[in-house]
Amino acid sequence: MRPVIALLTDFGTKDHYAGTMKGVALGICPDATCVDITHDIPPHDILAGALELAASYRYFPPGTVFLVVVDPGVGSARRGLAAEAGGYRFVAPDNGVLTVVLQESPPRRVVELTERRYARPTVSRTFEGRDRFAPAAAWLAKGIDLSALGRPLTSWQTLHVPAPLLGEDGITGEVLRVDRFGNLVTNIDRPMFERFAEAGGLEIVAGTEAVGRVVATYADAPSGSICALFGSSGHLEVAVNGGSAAERFGLGRGARVTVTRVPAP
Repeated sequence: MRPVIALLTDFGTKDHYAGTMKGVALGICPDATCVDITHDIPPHDILAGALELAASYRYFPPGTVFLVVVDPGVGSARRGLAAEAGGYRFVAPDNGVLTVVLQESPPRRVVELTERRYARPTVSRTFEGRDRFAPAAAWLAKGIDLSALGRPLTSWQTLHVPAPLLGEDGITGEVLRVDRFGNLVTNIDRPMFERFAEAGGLEIVAGTEAVGRVVATYADAPSGSICALFGSSGHLEVAVNGGSAAERFGLGRGARVTVTRVPAP
């Protein structure tokens, strides 16, 4: 099987940046297949990058190399790193963008990108994605061992990723992502929700707005109505069938979402 390099950045597609990184990678490993996860991470939004990577990486073939560049610290003293975890390899700035992946799949090895022979001869202070990260990812795809890229690390930067709170009276969570369709994707997972739901009727509130029933799929709710469901990530979403819950409620990341029991009549 041809090696796969999967790219995730905040570069967008208007400029040459994403395409140039692919060109560099293919110049080193011409047999690679380059796959775009997304280049539409909001600029400099490291948490959004970490969440999108976590939502996608498990669906790639074993051995895939993930080239992740969401890097507001480009050109600074922050490190570059490569990690091996869950049967995959990752190349990224050391700014927390790998936080969720490395929590889910504790890494076997992590190294700092210090070996200059696996970077371009001149490294731009404003485009390390092209000059440092893309070459490292391509060399991994070409078959070098992770250890060749630099010295081993035992610690790296992590982000605070909000976790839901489960109490006797309810679950308090928050919106972590708003997808392209305006669905409000929370940090409340199905197992936590179902444990709490065993006792009977529930009320879901997003911000200050009551949400309708929990459905299996968007089409189970009347057109234009508000509902909750578990999406492909296994987390509770607040949605509008055929519309945008984010626009309807005026909510975004960080909005409070609660699940409480309805008192028996």
